[in-house]
Amino acid sequence: MGSLAAWGWLLLGQGFFWRTDQRLPAHEEYHVPEGPAACWPSVAVVVPARDEAAVLPASLPSLLAQVYPGEAEVFLIDDGSEDGTGVLARELSARYGGLPLTVASPGEPGPGWTGKLWALRHGIALARAHDPEYLLLTDADIAHEPDSLRELVAAARAHELDLVSQMARLRVVSLWEKLVVPAFVYFFAQLYPFRWINRPGGRTAAAAGGCVLLRTEAAVRARIPDSIHQAVIDDVSLARAIRRDGGRIWLGLADRVDSVRPYPRLADLWRMVSRSAYAQLRHNPLVLAGTVAGLAVIYLAPPLALGVGVSAGDTAAGWLGFAAWAVMTATYIPMLRYYRQTLALAPLLPLTASLYLLMTVDSAVQHYRGRGAAWKGRTYTRPRATPDP
Repeated sequence: MGSLAAWGWLLLGQGFFWRTDQRLPAHEEYHVPEGPAACWPSVAVVVPARDEAAVLPASLPSLLAQVYPGEAEVFLIDDGSEDGTGVLARELSARYGGLPLTVASPGEPGPGWTGKLWALRHGIALARAHDPEYLLLTDADIAHEPDSLRELVAAARAHELDLVSQMARLRVVSLWEKLVVPAFVYFFAQLYPFRWINRPGGRTAAAAGGCVLLRTEAAVRARIPDSIHQAVIDDVSLARAIRRDGGRIWLGLADRVDSVRPYPRLADLWRMVSRSAYAQLRHNPLVLAGTVAGLAVIYLAPPLALGVGVSAGDTAAGWLGFAAWAVMTATYIPMLRYYRQTLALAPLLPLTASLYLLMTVDSAVQHYRGRGAAWKGRTYTRPRATPDP
């Protein structure tokens, strides 16, 4: 009964999180006049990169090839890579041409800084010397269609937004990616309903770090990235900082921005989730216990109730479990359609949720073992999920 009631509330009272219609409007809706480059603001694209030689050939050329009417340039910040990322970036620029590319290295992170934010700090400082009106912060594994930058800027200008973020469509090829990746975005939207984020004056704030267009003036006002320098979940921290200083933000699903990073094994996906899961819970054991209990009631109880009902002849328990599982399955279908996956995966959401539950617990275990948020050779023993109020 409790699980069905919870799903009734999630279905209608959690910002319709399960819908996938929060997208950038079509270009003609912006009413941005065509014209010379002077009509369009300048943009600096900042790409933090650490050991990204494997994915850079599929992502960096897409940034260099942006068809943008105004001035734009790319700053790739090589964060101590040991695989030739910086050299490869220069080679790709020489081979493909396109937007001007600057490759720089910030050195080892300063005390209290996470690596990505330290790289962004260096990149933003270099970019601001050219006085751009906007900053596009995008990860090294993100590929953009040629009109991506133009569409982002048009949306920001037409709707007077300080931050426009798109959640890149993650790669879904391997069996584990098909099982886990759509649910990752589904759970994120459940935690941060896009409609609530996009509501002017709303209190919910989040962004997707792979693709964030940020007005430079808003970044300066919110002291980005210095004010969030220790955050592991930097995208949510960034959005909160912008909104806290009165900025307008928007987040939606991307149609033409894709992640090219592969996660072929469960272990790869496990590391992706567990490195920051406990930080999201503010390293609080009570919040962890509540989260585990909540996941169990919402996702695991319905199939268990149905199984008990069938085996024990408890008709009421069986029907309640079936109804809750049916609602759960229905809410997952739009995300599977967005990822162009078979709808047969929808009833398996309890299995996927159980994996996320174990990943979250493992994140806490690693934290108390002193390993914190380990990523690409760096360990942050007690990073903050979000900036202090």
